[in-house]
Amino acid sequence: MRPSELLIPTPAGLYCPLADIHIDPVRPVARALITHGHSDHARAGHGAVLATRETLAIMALRYGEGFTQSRQEAVPGAMTSIGPVDFRFVPAGHVLGSSQIVVESKGLRIVVSGDYKRERDPTCAGFEPVSCDVFITEATFGLPVFHHPPADAEVAKLLESVRLFPERTHIVGAYSLGKAQRVMALIREAGYERPIHIHGALETLTAFYASQGAPVGETRLVSASDRKALAGEIVICPPSSIQDLWARKFPDPVTAFASGWMRIRARARQRGVELPLIVSDHADWSDLQATIRETGAGEIWVTHGEADALVHWCGTIGLNAKPLHLVGYGDESDVETTSETVDAAQL
Repeated sequence: MRPSELLIPTPAGLYCPLADIHIDPVRPVARALITHGHSDHARAGHGAVLATRETLAIMALRYGEGFTQSRQEAVPGAMTSIGPVDFRFVPAGHVLGSSQIVVESKGLRIVVSGDYKRERDPTCAGFEPVSCDVFITEATFGLPVFHHPPADAEVAKLLESVRLFPERTHIVGAYSLGKAQRVMALIREAGYERPIHIHGALETLTAFYASQGAPVGETRLVSASDRKALAGEIVICPPSSIQDLWARKFPDPVTAFASGWMRIRARARQRGVELPLIVSDHADWSDLQATIRETGAGEIWVTHGEADALVHWCGTIGLNAKPLHLVGYGDESDVETTSETVDAAQL
């Protein structure tokens, strides 16, 4: 069997004709497999959805219980057969519930990675490499300039700033699903025991993470009335909030942003970020290379990101690689939205 017989890139996303099902479709389809809960991969309106328990719960929290007509839980590691095709969900290490999807038929194995990272994350299961014939990878940070430092070292920078400037509120921009909760957990691992204050847009997902055992510790919702009393405290909010009126109501705020894009200093300056924190939930250049080698795949397909650079590198080591040019996927800084209701009093 040729890979193109098992998976085909279409305007709606990757499509498996033998099973009549899409993977992470960007428009409503009859049947969908979803790798994780970020809005560029998990959308409402599909007829049926197969995903991990956590991803289904996250979709329900973000879009409402009617996000799909029917849903089925995929147990990590278990095989689900649809027609002549076997599907298996394997941890991707990106966010809670995130998975790679292994697609097999007639001796051919393709792994769809979704989004993934290799660095340890205390809030979700770690990435598990799977040997395959074709590996389908992202390339969000697929340029040699992107080498992410250890996330705990970046959090140490934050806590040192809190120690040095006890009269200032430290406001950390972090994506609402995954990044915010990971930063909280890393802060706790570093020994910080005071409450972490959160924007209302993070409340629902943070409560869900805590219910699943994520070590986020005590969190307190920020209200308009207590902002002036939060000198010396840590506040976590969506990235967009560090630039608006909401952030300016805190005592002499230090603005921070936790993102792999903070490697590019110009991005930090454009956002008015005083304390860039290079904390990414995507694989960097070295980890993309290492992962491709570990899979043993002879063919590499790149879904989105810096595809051309990664395709070129694959060619230098003798791998057949191509960009898929799938439209609709991207980093959370561009596509991630918060659907949770925020009380107007917090603005």
